[in-house]
Amino acid sequence: MTIPDAPREPLNHWVLTFVCADRPGIVHAISGAIVSARGNITESQQFSSADTGRFFMRLQVESPGDRAEFEAVLVPIAEEYEMTWRLDDVGRPLRTLVLASTAAHCVNDLLFRQRAGQLSVEIPLVLSNHGTLRDIAAFYGVPFESRPVTDAASKAAFERRILEVVDEFDIELVVLARYMQILSPELCERLAGRAINIHHSFLPGFKGANPYRQAHARGVKLIGATAHFVTSDLDEGPIIEQNVVRVDHSRSASELVAIGQDEESRTLTQAVKWFAEDRVLLDGARTIIFK
Repeated sequence: MTIPDAPREPLNHWVLTFVCADRPGIVHAISGAIVSARGNITESQQFSSADTGRFFMRLQVESPGDRAEFEAVLVPIAEEYEMTWRLDDVGRPLRTLVLASTAAHCVNDLLFRQRAGQLSVEIPLVLSNHGTLRDIAAFYGVPFESRPVTDAASKAAFERRILEVVDEFDIELVVLARYMQILSPELCERLAGRAINIHHSFLPGFKGANPYRQAHARGVKLIGATAHFVTSDLDEGPIIEQNVVRVDHSRSASELVAIGQDEESRTLTQAVKWFAEDRVLLDGARTIIFK
């Protein structure tokens, strides 16, 4: 007679991140706390920054214990080492606000990958300063709202609406998906560390309108894109992801646009994916990415 196996206790799957000053004993203390909470580490990455003296760690842990049990053993460690730390469920969709203008490529890629289950985000709203992308949002079943930005007063009103949405939906990430307005320093400060922007790689060389036409006229050989955190220093926030592709003289200006848009879309989506998975940690003016 075969004795059936005892039913397995259901497991929670946690993601943990820690940032603190580097010193001996950190990994031992964290590992010991996890063991005492009946946890099993399924993924582990760490980095010590010689430049800033900071220690960074990301763990995924399976445990039958609930959140309260896990936090109870981690809090004393976090206090002892003066850690900034975060505990969350692996794969929980991150509440994300998408800001847009008229360019469709980045918005379309984000919405498609979210619906396809390739991007762990929940998008309650696309907020735009134009109505151009309403049909795309409707196709994916995502609410869309447009408010014109034509002067200082309407820009201030738009930014107030951003903060209203952030509060209303408990937004954890704001994505500027080719949103072609400069955010005020005040809004940048409110969204510090949770707003991601994308721009083409020609900056600061080719500014303003038609950068790809300018690039074509100059015979550029590389096209790329940079995704970075939003700061009050325009397009100079900590970089999360960059991509580049080679081109040559045979490419027309319109082909350069298409190539560039592909790079922008995949670069922004990758940055959002890493952020949503708690793989992006700030180290001053740069980022630590645990891929």
